[in-house]
Amino acid sequence: MSWLVTGASGMLARDVLAALASLGEDAVALDRTALDLTEAPAVREAVAALRPHRVVNCAAWTAVDDAETREPEALAVNGTAVRHLAATCAESGATLVHLSTDYVFAGDATAPYPESAAPAPRSAYGRTKLVGERAVRGLLPERGYVLRTAWLYGAGGRNFVRTMLDLERARPYVDVVTDQVGQPTWTADLAGQLIALARSGAPGGIYHGTASGQASWYELAREVFRLAGADPDRVRPTTSDAYPRPAARPAYSVLGHARWAQAGLAPLRDWREALAEAVPAMRAAPPAGAAQSSATAPIASA
Repeated sequence: MSWLVTGASGMLARDVLAALASLGEDAVALDRTALDLTEAPAVREAVAALRPHRVVNCAAWTAVDDAETREPEALAVNGTAVRHLAATCAESGATLVHLSTDYVFAGDATAPYPESAAPAPRSAYGRTKLVGERAVRGLLPERGYVLRTAWLYGAGGRNFVRTMLDLERARPYVDVVTDQVGQPTWTADLAGQLIALARSGAPGGIYHGTASGQASWYELAREVFRLAGADPDRVRPTTSDAYPRPAARPAYSVLGHARWAQAGLAPLRDWREALAEAVPAMRAAPPAGAAQSSATAPIASA
């Protein structure tokens, strides 16, 4: 069996599975009801039975605010479970692609974070994700890929773009923050990129899987309205101070993409180009049942 995808009910995992199917690749998808990654024996048993060549770990605790008061539970999923999976892949010879996050950085930079930048998480969520990163790097230095991503949207779940499309139909105005900047990233694009990376034989390590360019949530919302045929001026600017949250949100989540050259792959395309393709597809497809991740949730109001 070629691929094992964990966290199979999530938005990114659904696009990974669709992309693998389009390539004619064999894949098994397991969600948390089928495989508890926090239990080491269960992980070893699943990998031994399936014998995948490549594992894509999309499973994560993404409830950012809840992690502030439930950090041990978040750590079990984002850290301990990743260590179990990495150790099992090291024993079996499988390649592991593990999804991480911009939250491992402080979010106070003024230029894109390179892959080599020193992490400095400001939230429990970021701290727990960093533990998972280090487990992959320590246990699978040659066959482990840490793929940091951010601001994901897609047809397979609730997300900022879907929320804006819904609010455009329901509300006359929407207030969206201007002081958080990142890289809106379509899960369909990221799915293809991570599959290409896993198949490339490129050196293991950290890669940044975000779209090119940058935007604030406000700029993204205006572009969604425009693509939906609505007046972008119905999106009004506000600041994060109006919407205090338990966990700090990075003000600057722009990631550099220099390492893709080592894999012989181009970075992901500009976020505007991807969004122009994604919005019609998302408007045509009903949202899946997966809940919106608070890791990528907007601070927005109507």
